[in-house]
Amino acid sequence: MSYNNQRIAYGNTLVELGGENKDIVVLDADLGGSTMGKLFEEAYPDRHFEMGIAEANMTSVAAGLAQTGKIPFTNSFAVFAGGRAYDQIRQTIAIGKLNVKICGSSSGMSDFGDGATHQAVEDIAIMRAIPNMTVICPADANETAEAVKAMVEYQGPCYLRLNRNDYDNVTEEGKKFEIGMPSILKEGKDVVIFATGYMAGLALKAAEELENKVSVKVVNVSTIKPLNKEVIIQMVRGARGVITAEEHSVVGGLGGAIAEALCKECKPIECIGVNDEFGCSAHCYQDVLTYHGLTKEHIMEAALNFA
Repeated sequence: MSYNNQRIAYGNTLVELGGENKDIVVLDADLGGSTMGKLFEEAYPDRHFEMGIAEANMTSVAAGLAQTGKIPFTNSFAVFAGGRAYDQIRQTIAIGKLNVKICGSSSGMSDFGDGATHQAVEDIAIMRAIPNMTVICPADANETAEAVKAMVEYQGPCYLRLNRNDYDNVTEEGKKFEIGMPSILKEGKDVVIFATGYMAGLALKAAEELENKVSVKVVNVSTIKPLNKEVIIQMVRGARGVITAEEHSVVGGLGGAIAEALCKECKPIECIGVNDEFGCSAHCYQDVLTYHGLTKEHIMEAALNFA
């Protein structure tokens, strides 16, 4: 079944997989109604653990469960999932290479009403810097469902970054998710846009509107780490310039990962993201995105600079 919300796709996919794999367990930090961990709780109450507002403790418990052969998924807002539990993630899960799946929900600016305290603009950078951590940021609900399936099969720590809001899918329903492999959403030869999460859809719209002005290739980078450097290099061959687009700080996120991959290619790179500042509250999601320059129009402007 196709959904248009990443959280709902995540919760329902966990329920589906939970029926097939009895080792899957889910832990929530008092936010199951938002993370959609509540769906797993309703289906398998004996495999769901409500840990309260205690992300550090939840993460330590998940590490213990992983050492007994379980596949624990921990759920909280992205800003708390990594921020409050960083020490436990680093010291226990990552160093021990434990099979824990960390879900950071309501990431980026998607919790528009609660402002800077609840908007994770640095989580990709934090998680990407931790050795042994896999970092996944799906483009939409379709890809979220397939990414969760791939994470269950994958042995080792994973961080999954999810958006709070409804929006249209840009990836094919049921397409197998391959960890580490970027995918082309639109072919083009002049400019390459590497986008992740919600920004992948905006990049696609921008490229389509620019069709008669500049030829733009759009690449969905749903795995930030590991990043297939050889494929990234191949994708920019012949292009005049590169753009990255992410709902995250320009420091340490997708832009940094792509720049590192292309450091010897001498390609000009324009990074679109949050300009090294915290988020802010707004009346709606689009308002806060516009304020921080995370729009289709900003992507189009950057692409035209390479025309």
